[in-house]
Amino acid sequence: MDILNAVKDEGDAKPTHILYKANLSHERLVRYLDDLLTKGLVEVKQDGENRTYNITSKGVGFLIEMRKAEAFVQGFGLNI
Repeated sequence: MDILNAVKDEGDAKPTHILYKANLSHERLVRYLDDLLTKGLVEVKQDGENRTYNITSKGVGFLIEMRKAEAFVQGFGLNI
């Protein structure tokens, strides 16, 4: 969720910015971004050597549903 939020907030997010906002190592960021790309939650834009990421509508929908799930769990006094 941290990666998706970083990509959503940044818009045309560069990997370095995502890395800092999601507080991940480069190795983990690469692995998670590949997974999110495979699942269609983010998309990549390549412009020469520059690579940026954007959240897809499916990714936005996922974030919305996760926030609903968090609110539900917090309704029982639990934290995720």
